[in-house]
Formats: sequence, C-alpha cells, structure tokens
Amino acid sequence: MREYNNYANKQLEKLSKSQDKFNAKFDTKSYSSWFYDQESELLRLYNEDVDEIFFKYIPVGTYSPISNTWMWSWHNEDSIEEHKNETLKIKEFGKKHGFEFLTNGLIECEKSECWKLTAISKNLIGGIGAYSTDSKDLQKYFILVKVYKDINSKEVQRMKQKKVDCGIHGFRRTAFVCHHLNLENPKGFEEAFESVKGMDLEENEDFAAWCNECEEYRLSQNGWNEESEKFADIKLVCEECYFELKEFNEK
Repeated sequence: MREYNNYANKQLEKLSKSQDKFNAKFDTKSYSSWFYDQESELLRLYNEDVDEIFFKYIPVGTYSPISNTWMWSWHNEDSIEEHKNETLKIKEFGKKHGFEFLTNGLIECEKSECWKLTAISKNLIGGIGAYSTDSKDLQKYFILVKVYKDINSKEVQRMKQKKVDCGIHGFRRTAFVCHHLNLENPKGFEEAFESVKGMDLEENEDFAAWCNECEEYRLSQNGWNEESEKFADIKLVCEECYFELKEFNEK
C-alpha cells in the first residue's frame, strides 16, 4: 500500500501542476455550468449560450458521496461512452504492480482519492487536462483529450441538435413531464424509473414523470393509453427543469 500511495501522490502532484496551466489557458474556472453527452463524448462548459467551450473526453470513473464508492468507467455497465475502455490500461497497470485500487471495479474510498485515480489515469492515457462534475448525487471524472475552439464544428452541432435548448439552462438532455407539474403547488411526482441528476441513461431511456392525479387516472385506465395520455398532456422540458420539478413536487 505504501508503494501505491507514493505513486498516487506523485501523479497527483504532477496533475496539479499541469492543471494550473490547463485552467489558465482555457479559463475553465470561469464557467459556472457543465453538461456532458455520452454518445458524442463531449463536455460543454458554459455560462450562457454565447459563452461556452467544448472538450472531447474519456470517462475515468464516478464517485458516489452517498455510498463513498468509486466506480471505474470500464466497470460501469450503464456508461455508453465508446472510449471508456481506454481505462482498461489503468487496470492492466494495476495488475502488473499489484495496486488493488486500480484493478477493482468498485472500491470504497474518500472523495480525496478520486483525483489521485484521475491523475494516474491521465498519466497512463494522456490528455490535455482533467475535469469533474460537482453533482451532489454522483460526481463524474473525465480526462479531456481535445478542445473545440470552433463551436460550429460538425461534432458540436450534432450534439446540440440532439438536446433541448432550454431558455433557462441552455442545451440539456430532454425530459418529459405532465402539464400539471409546476413550481407553485406540489402535486406529487411519479417517475418511469428512479432517477438522480446526472445519471447515465440507456439509449432508449428518457426522464419521464407525472403527478399523483395523473397516476390515479392512469391506473383507472389500466395504464397509458389514448385517454390517459390526453389527460397527462405530456410536455418537453430539459433535465435541469425536470429535477427542479422533482425536488419541489416530492415535498
């Protein structure tokens, strides 16, 4: 364990120095919001639609503050990123040197360990920088391998076209809610599946929710059909709006 700690601390120090230069060059700390798209493997940092920057990323792993566990992306079956298997290089390195933190898919650890694991990953895989999301439920760590200075590039535009352009939150993943849900009067919150903000979705999944009244009517109709769908009058919202509605209406 001492050998691992020495190696991890050395890589963390190395990453810290390179991150200072990276953050200064791209002014990453000036952006208050983030969004990542698994399919295109693009990370968007932004303040407003006219103030944004995009990076191509490799997912390193996720950390749950609730269970205090780290999951390597190569072990994450819910992750659809094509290049997550790049992190198998870390696993092989761990096997060679007997570092269990690098070979176990799911490990218990403190949050401070996450940047060490990310630093080791960047050293073995390469890249121009690193980034982590600040979600309270699930934090995701990335190696950034390319910057898109031209936001009109074909790859960036393809990603934007697959998202909803929310007037409040910018380009976000789509979500669907009944027209009764609002931020004025709590009406209950029924979901298609249990969700947390920032979670990975399967290709055929969408965030979807409806109020208690819709649930009662849905059950009276033996499920979703033309009548129950008409009663719910489902509308399109962004992921950020969805979880604001969830937090308010679950009270």
